[in-house]
Amino acid sequence: MPSLSKKASSTTAGRYLALLIALTLATAVLIAGLSRLHAVSAPDYWPGYGDMMGNWPSPLAWLRWIIGDISEVTFYKHEFASLGLLLGGALGYWASRYAKTWQGFSICYGSGLWPWLVTSSLLGLVLSNVLWGWTLTAETWQPTFAAFVSLPAAMVLMFGAGWKVALNGAILGALLVTPSCLLIVNFVCLPLGLPVVVGNVLGMALGSVVAFGLCRCVPVLVSSEIEKTVEKPEDVPTPNYGVTWTLRRVLADFSEAPFLGNEWASLGMLGGVLLAYALNPLSPAYGSGLLPHLVAAQSLTSLLGVIIWRGQWRKRGWYPTYVPLVSVVPAAVLTYGGSAAVMVTSALLGALIAPPLACAISQRLPSYMHAYIGNVLSMAISTLLIVPVIGYFNA
Repeated sequence: MPSLSKKASSTTAGRYLALLIALTLATAVLIAGLSRLHAVSAPDYWPGYGDMMGNWPSPLAWLRWIIGDISEVTFYKHEFASLGLLLGGALGYWASRYAKTWQGFSICYGSGLWPWLVTSSLLGLVLSNVLWGWTLTAETWQPTFAAFVSLPAAMVLMFGAGWKVALNGAILGALLVTPSCLLIVNFVCLPLGLPVVVGNVLGMALGSVVAFGLCRCVPVLVSSEIEKTVEKPEDVPTPNYGVTWTLRRVLADFSEAPFLGNEWASLGMLGGVLLAYALNPLSPAYGSGLLPHLVAAQSLTSLLGVIIWRGQWRKRGWYPTYVPLVSVVPAAVLTYGGSAAVMVTSALLGALIAPPLACAISQRLPSYMHAYIGNVLSMAISTLLIVPVIGYFNA
């Protein structure tokens, strides 16, 4: 049983984390206001998304594209957001080992596998761009980011540490996931006018199903030379699922898609993308200028999901409330604009439908497949169900 001093220390740390979240939100409002003035009266202080594509395929444009892929899953697509995610994740991992009171939600689900997970994901990302970068042009977007937030990380979490798992995860991600996404996006989504996020997540699911089936048939691919261990936090009191926990959970949802699920990683990414927006509102989020609307709607859908499904969080210890944050909501906002109706409707419907659907699918997957496959399938189905409804009422 944890001591009273440890409980008090943990409570204090939780309050400070909640304060950080509040400061982040206040900073977001301030930056949005400053950016509105900046857009009218000042030059751009950082190249925009259009500048990157307009200079394609210069080495600098390539570099910005590849680094931007790291934060693509949240629809931010900016090098500052990506670097912030990596630095915040590193801080979260350091805290999980040396300052547990300040770690927040334990990064990578308390597995201790953050170094291997990030290594495999980055290798998969680089290899995907090397193999499939030729599909990019100045006028076209392609899902080269897909391997960073899918199979490589899932394989590390499933099979443990070691170079064999990390390298094979990266290779299979680049060979199976990325081309699956390319095929579905370009030959299904675009011709039918479907949101491209549907192709992204369906490609992740298809490539991952094939890869996990292959690993089952050829186990030597993932027989790690390092015994898999999962670090279990000691003397951590049961959350009270109150206001502080809720705010922290909403923040952590922003970094769930890359399998981090940690407040520090999310703060780094959000801080980076807000800085990018302040320097040039047309730089992040594909130059749409909708970043404040996007972040606000994403926060709302996570908040609604955490509140609505609080009972599931208590029962299961984890619940996929992040699913609409990286699928339904950004697809709706970037397609139909940042009106209050679009933001609230997509956030509410996404929170109601996507998490339980993801959980239901994941529970029915074979044991040799990672449960994230259910999450991405829910993203596809929820987006296909909800976005057309929002489009109908906003026509």
